[in-house]
Amino acid sequence: MADDDSERRMNLLIHRLPASFQKPARWLRQPSSRWVRIPVGILLIIGSFLSILPVFGLWMLPLGMVMLAQDVPFIKRLIDRLLAWIEWKHPKWLGLPAG
Repeated sequence: MADDDSERRMNLLIHRLPASFQKPARWLRQPSSRWVRIPVGILLIIGSFLSILPVFGLWMLPLGMVMLAQDVPFIKRLIDRLLAWIEWKHPKWLGLPAG
């Protein structure tokens, strides 16, 4: 049940992406993409620490965490809790009706 809710929330989040990013995001979530997903997640997190430079930014940290969440159970629990909180407090952020 919890995995179903987690997967549903992640799909809602992907659906909020621009159309050109949705297909690559779904591809990266496939189990066969693990060897691409892990280095990309790590690079995004490292890039977030360079946020004082152009192009890099703090936006890279949550994206890197979401990428690693599928492979690191501790991060997965954090992301699941965060998305559950967002769904409860700010459902519009996930494209859901308020209330």
